[in-house]
Amino acid sequence: MTFATWALVVGALLIVMVLSGTLLKRLPLSTAMLYLAAGFALGPAGWAVSTLNPLGNAALLERVTEVAVLISLFSVGLKLGLPLSNRHWLLPLRLAFLSMTLTVALVAAAGVVGLGLPLGAAILMGAILAPTDPVLAAAVQVESSGDRDRLRFSLTGEGGLNDGTAFPFVMLGLGLLGLHDLGTGGWRWLAGDLVWATAGGLLIGGAFGALVGRLVVYLRTRHQESVGLDEFLALGLIALAYGTAVLAHSYGFLAVFAAGLALQRVKEQSGMVHTPTPGQSGHPTDNEPANHATHADHASAYMMQAVRGFNEQLERVAELVVVLVVGAMLPFARVSAGAAGLLLLLFVAIRPVSVWAGLLGAPISRGQCAMIAWFGIRGIGSIYYLTYAIDQGLPRPLAEPIIAITLAAVTVSILLHGMSVRPIMHFYQRHKIPQDP
Repeated sequence: MTFATWALVVGALLIVMVLSGTLLKRLPLSTAMLYLAAGFALGPAGWAVSTLNPLGNAALLERVTEVAVLISLFSVGLKLGLPLSNRHWLLPLRLAFLSMTLTVALVAAAGVVGLGLPLGAAILMGAILAPTDPVLAAAVQVESSGDRDRLRFSLTGEGGLNDGTAFPFVMLGLGLLGLHDLGTGGWRWLAGDLVWATAGGLLIGGAFGALVGRLVVYLRTRHQESVGLDEFLALGLIALAYGTAVLAHSYGFLAVFAAGLALQRVKEQSGMVHTPTPGQSGHPTDNEPANHATHADHASAYMMQAVRGFNEQLERVAELVVVLVVGAMLPFARVSAGAAGLLLLLFVAIRPVSVWAGLLGAPISRGQCAMIAWFGIRGIGSIYYLTYAIDQGLPRPLAEPIIAITLAAVTVSILLHGMSVRPIMHFYQRHKIPQDP
């Protein structure tokens, strides 16, 4: 597929989405469902315009999906207006660590028993399928930094964290297959891949987000400098946090999420009393005083609005490109009967049991717990981990069944959750019980 053809397809889809955006909001359809159908039509099963495949193009697909996940994780961090020390984080932390670990274990057990996979490959498959997706889950995420709804906050926080907390299990699976050094008795995996890489990623990202954000606000409010180019601030902070974390042998996904979270918290330090609404470009408009960007009460909010708006647009473009690619690769999802059974277990048993166990005793209603269990959306993060494992040397006989089940899981999730999210969330909004602030 030539660059010109990609440009034509993506451009046409973008225009169609603009023209039909209002109509789609009234239908039980998601934009991802349309992208998936378009990608399938462009792939080998349709017009054969795209020839991408997960085995032959793993390195390219790894980079594309990695960028998409990084953009989305930064966006998720910008939406969450509470520090990790706040009690509202207890639920997403339990989901991202306890529930996800149990999901990996249950999927791995099903892979060994039902599909005959070796333990390393089964754990790897569990780590690929366990993370929930921050890219495709926008409809169930918090609507603003002040949103304290337990359901939305839990799903948003889980999606932001578990794309990074799944990495230790990916490395464990690769290590058991002889593709990664776990150290004698697993000490290197435990100390490096689990403890340091997780904690280091959060610390590095949080430090960069806070320092860069405060520096920009300081220069704007005290010296009227560094005004504008907030789009560069978003891209620069993502790259800075990710690059430093990876070079420090920690997880870049967690670093970028923590950077967005810390940048969002910068506005709390300025004593702001009013949030202006900047123009879509992130720069002053004719009706908006230029000094808002340098005013002590407005500078941080102005910066956040511009960064968030730009990042959300990037996220939508990334979703379009990656889901198109997933649709084009669907012919590689030749699912066996055993794999189909595992998929059924994943959505109707493994995810619900893992959520219930992880949230046991938590201050949450049964209805909210059931909805969290249902909205375990699989997506771009799973595709990234899949292509990462292939690029690390996953043997073809093991890669093929994992490719099939991963693509099938993402497709089923896009369809089922895409059709159900609006009616379920509308019902929830009408009937939810007021919650603690």
